[in-house]
Amino acid sequence: MTKAVDLVVIGAGIVGLALADAWLARNPADRVLIVDKEDKVGEHASGRNSGVLHAGFYYAPDTLKAQLTRRGNQQLREFCYDRGVPILESGKVVVAQSPEEVPRITELYERGVANGCTLEVIDEAQLAEIEPLARTYGKALWSPLTAVSSPIGVTKALADRVIERGGELRLSTTVSHAEPGWVVLNGHERVSVGHMINAAGVYADRVAQWFGVGTEYRMLPFKGLYLYGNWPAGKLKRHVYPVPDLRNPFLGVHVTVTVDGLAKLGPTAIPALWREDYGNISNLVPKELLEIAGIYPKFLTSKHHDVPGLLKSEVPKYIRRYLVNQAKGLVPSVTLRDFKKRGRPGVRAQLFHVPTKKLEMDFVVEPGEKSTHVLNAVSPAWTSALAVGEYVVDQIHLGGRSGRIKG
Repeated sequence: MTKAVDLVVIGAGIVGLALADAWLARNPADRVLIVDKEDKVGEHASGRNSGVLHAGFYYAPDTLKAQLTRRGNQQLREFCYDRGVPILESGKVVVAQSPEEVPRITELYERGVANGCTLEVIDEAQLAEIEPLARTYGKALWSPLTAVSSPIGVTKALADRVIERGGELRLSTTVSHAEPGWVVLNGHERVSVGHMINAAGVYADRVAQWFGVGTEYRMLPFKGLYLYGNWPAGKLKRHVYPVPDLRNPFLGVHVTVTVDGLAKLGPTAIPALWREDYGNISNLVPKELLEIAGIYPKFLTSKHHDVPGLLKSEVPKYIRRYLVNQAKGLVPSVTLRDFKKRGRPGVRAQLFHVPTKKLEMDFVVEPGEKSTHVLNAVSPAWTSALAVGEYVVDQIHLGGRSGRIKG
């Protein structure tokens, strides 16, 4: 007998779980199935990020990121307190490393104010009181509502709530194919579906293409490496970030505090060789390597990004000394001796728009027949997940449950 459900969500990362959670909150009687090929939730980007709850001041005011990050920060903070997930109210400073970066501090402040964020431009003396280990040139930006939690802890707690609300979570389950009204699991099990939401992360573009959606996009993954310090818990009190290059969707190497009070630095944005390139060459997927290599001639000629500069600055970060030296510009007491332990690598599922040769800076959600496709859910998607879930589910229902997102 063919199984029938109202909703299938492909992907049990934090965004997929948040989408299922929002759907069940709105439609508690619906049959909702969440599937993931791994044996644990949050096995990829959701469990490998810094766990920082971003405040939302980096993003242009007319973007979904600006709209959803501040709200997501508030919702995720409340979720952590309600569900007993540890959270550290660390706050964050953005520091300038040269006179040329000082005007960009003001630009970030103005963006943040436009987005409704709580921010303050501070001087060197104020920075020394807020985070004595950090250094800046003249001015810095203080974000008191930036925090940190446990990426895995939050994702597991959200999975528990989805199950409590009646959702069915199936792990170690591969989606072999999908089409409007159907998904095929593990090569043979056919499931009738009222609506399908694609939250497949680094494979989201492939799933979308089964529905004829997002054909102008390709995934261009980037690898994030971290180093953990041996400092005692609490030595570093605040996250310390550089002024970013707003032409690129990356925030640069930063020094952050974990929810346990430990210091870590990273991540990198090194081009990944295949979609789940965590460094073990035995898992290399040659077809994906060739696919990514075929995208780079277009990316290298992009007028939207400083690609040569990006490659020149990122590839050397495989070398621990180089990565540590990047962080020393923010926190001078960082040393090679203290930061030896490598964290779990992560892969950023970055969407690339082939016709314009542009890395997508905003969240990208595309409708299809009886389907919705979350194609670009990169940082700060972990922070924004609950707000993203509500927004996407609301848009699906506005367009009719068979399918179109409006707006």
